[in-house]
Amino acid sequence: MTFSAVNTIWVLLGAALVFFMQAGFAMCEAGFTRAKNTGNILMKNLMDFCIGTPLYWLVGFGIMFGAGTAAFGWIDPFILGDYSHILPAGVPLWAYAIFQTVFCATSATIVSGAMAERTKFSAYCVYSAAISLFIYPVSGHWIWGGGWLSALGFHDFAGSTCVHMVGGVCALIGAKLLGPRIGKYGKDGKPRAILGHNLSIAALGVFILWFCWFGFNGASTVGMDSDELIVSAGLVFFNTNLAAAVATLTTMIFTWLRYGKPDVSMTFNASLAGLVGITAGCDAVNPFGAAIIGLCCGFAVVLSVEFFDKVVKIDDPVGAISVHGVCGALGTILTGLFATGISTMKGVFYGGGFKFLGVQLLGVGSVIAWTAVVITVVFSIIKATIGLRAFRLQHHERQQPGGGRTRGHSRRGR
Repeated sequence: MTFSAVNTIWVLLGAALVFFMQAGFAMCEAGFTRAKNTGNILMKNLMDFCIGTPLYWLVGFGIMFGAGTAAFGWIDPFILGDYSHILPAGVPLWAYAIFQTVFCATSATIVSGAMAERTKFSAYCVYSAAISLFIYPVSGHWIWGGGWLSALGFHDFAGSTCVHMVGGVCALIGAKLLGPRIGKYGKDGKPRAILGHNLSIAALGVFILWFCWFGFNGASTVGMDSDELIVSAGLVFFNTNLAAAVATLTTMIFTWLRYGKPDVSMTFNASLAGLVGITAGCDAVNPFGAAIIGLCCGFAVVLSVEFFDKVVKIDDPVGAISVHGVCGALGTILTGLFATGISTMKGVFYGGGFKFLGVQLLGVGSVIAWTAVVITVVFSIIKATIGLRAFRLQHHERQQPGGGRTRGHSRRGR
């Protein structure tokens, strides 16, 4: 195999940017939660990468990219097998392996935000390992490793479903089984706001993530050595930025009309929602399609946060379920409507009929089913053994409704 310097540099640059997304997630989650939980949250965001990296090297990469069956790759400890069938042109194995490793870590880190402020650290380590070992790699094989969804023509360019929705579904199941934070819901069942302690840090996290998303999506071309790839990368960058900006504007205006003033934290989340939504089809839609996807995600993230908070009563401190799960699925499905045929099948609005849309719907449904079933088993085992929830409060302080604390006897949660 002849290696390409420009392709390899492009992939390695993308890997570095996607790795730095861990800092963005850490800042967002820390800023949107209370100060007393900052150390725990930062430790989780560090450890999911440090746990996931060796496990993905040991087992995950082989499951995801091995030339096994349409449903499963192969067990290849330490990545010793032949992956020439899947390597991008001119990119060596270890460059591609680190690029895929940082994507795996991104999926795992999404879960911690939805389960923040009441999860045992040991439990986090276990379920983070499970995501990196087999949950993410199996569905990743279906989509990116030459599996059955790939054969059907399912299109998820950089991971709206493969990365973000998988993390969002895990977050949904985990937050449901874990239960809400103490004081989140009153006796009447109505949710109470538990405000984050540092919007400045949360805003920094959003800007870091937006910046790094250019590597997340842009470098997923995995090459820059042809006119076609250069044009594709430019379109990917433009669509990524446009969808995020439109989603942010949409949520700002929507919350302004809905609540009487713009909701700051919701608008921050809208930027991420737009980025998540466009990730599946950023190479396949034109800027008009990207703007519509951003618009839809801007509305969806607000309505979804309200639904999970008020109707389903699932406590998600950072909105991870809505941003990554809902908007990941939505963006993937909308690709089936707005794909212009540039790099995949044409969508419904461009004369492609409903076949491609059906494949997108099938892929989203299949990945949801796989992820939900397996992570439910994982969380149930953790809950029955070491336990999911952290109960003890520090300094013998008693939690009051709404997140305040007063001196008193120690109290144990549910």
